[in-house]
Amino acid sequence: MAGEPGALAHCATAEVGVPAATAYAFMADGLKQRHWALGSLDRREVGDGLFAGHSLFDGKELFVRLIGDPDLLLVDYHLGPAPNRLRRLVEARIVRGTTLGLGDERSVVTLTHWRGEGVSDEEWNLTYHLWQTEVQLIRGALERGL
Repeated sequence: MAGEPGALAHCATAEVGVPAATAYAFMADGLKQRHWALGSLDRREVGDGLFAGHSLFDGKELFVRLIGDPDLLLVDYHLGPAPNRLRRLVEARIVRGTTLGLGDERSVVTLTHWRGEGVSDEEWNLTYHLWQTEVQLIRGALERGL
């Protein structure tokens, strides 16, 4: 399994019609995830930088702590079924449009999700498709000004 493409990580990328600083601020806001994180809907802040929501797929509660670096335009998402069981499995990286010749008013958002221990093939396959959808939800939310 480890030799298969995508067996250890899934990535999804979208060009967005907003500056990198705007995209970063959106991705670093735990409550803004309610606009795109299908595995953690009904997002709420539970305190001390910790957020929780429920999966659209199985209804399970998921806890998330975001740790951002505005200089690197990088957000790490620590996820888990309980506040004391968080693992850094997801990141969002924003690339300035100027870096890619797209201009100041555009940027690129890339999501990476690493496969944690115990994730079934079925769940991992769903994650791939979910990731492709969520990056488009992010693009739409950013371009609508959410």
